[in-house]
Amino acid sequence: MKVEIDNKSGFCFGVVYAIQVAETELNNSNKLYCLGDIVHNSVEVERLERKGLVTIDNNELKNLSNCKVLIRAHGEPPETYRIALENNIELIDASCPVVLKLQNKIKDGFDDAISNDGQIVIYGKIGHAEVNGLVGQTQGRAIVVEGEKDLDKIDYSIPITLFSQTTKSVDGFYKIQNEIKKRIKAQDIKNKLLFNDTICRQVSSRGITIKEFAKQHNIIIFVSGKKSSNGKFLYEICKKENHKSYFITNINEVEKELFWDNATVGICGATSTPMWLMEEIATKIRAYSF
Repeated sequence: MKVEIDNKSGFCFGVVYAIQVAETELNNSNKLYCLGDIVHNSVEVERLERKGLVTIDNNELKNLSNCKVLIRAHGEPPETYRIALENNIELIDASCPVVLKLQNKIKDGFDDAISNDGQIVIYGKIGHAEVNGLVGQTQGRAIVVEGEKDLDKIDYSIPITLFSQTTKSVDGFYKIQNEIKKRIKAQDIKNKLLFNDTICRQVSSRGITIKEFAKQHNIIIFVSGKKSSNGKFLYEICKKENHKSYFITNINEVEKELFWDNATVGICGATSTPMWLMEEIATKIRAYSF
């Protein structure tokens, strides 16, 4: 069989940075707390936990003091920084620069919206770590929409400023924007809509490249953690292009029965999938004989 790893798959630069920061800290100490999973991939989380990384949630953070806590690439709301200051916690901030830039944009947008009796709308996944951090920039007042079903939450009689979670699809964002415009027009309201395309192109371009990659192989092994929204999105693209696409989370889920002699096998994954894991899976598949 010919086995190829998609060279466009694997960690985005935000995740690479967060893991590098974590490993640097762990090399100097045997324990580091991380607020939430450092990456939505259980295999990578377990690897870092063996080095001394301890994953905690926001409730556990409130009970900690005099320690170091890593903020992962998703970023955090202002409340997290307040708690850390009160509890003498040293925050190791590994927030993705793209996310930090978006947080600042939303905070400025919120200040403008308040002064003009407007509202902030964020296209994103409700409850997602990044979205929680973004909503925090608006004192919890931003309206989060996942799709058209949530658009009734918006007050179309006052100014609307629209942003997007960095990892959402470009098509989805512009579909939401156009639907908002239609509703404003349908109500015959002379309203103001400001929109900000704040999607990370390093992430969004994965959909285009992985679509072509899936077409080029008989079998696709898509590697991702089950918690990864990006993984679910990219896998659906693979499945649509190649019905012999299989979603796996670790090397133990690779079964010989999926393959045949002379098949071409493509291995790809999410922005939260480590390259080392895809390489291990490729090695296992190459060892099969028929």
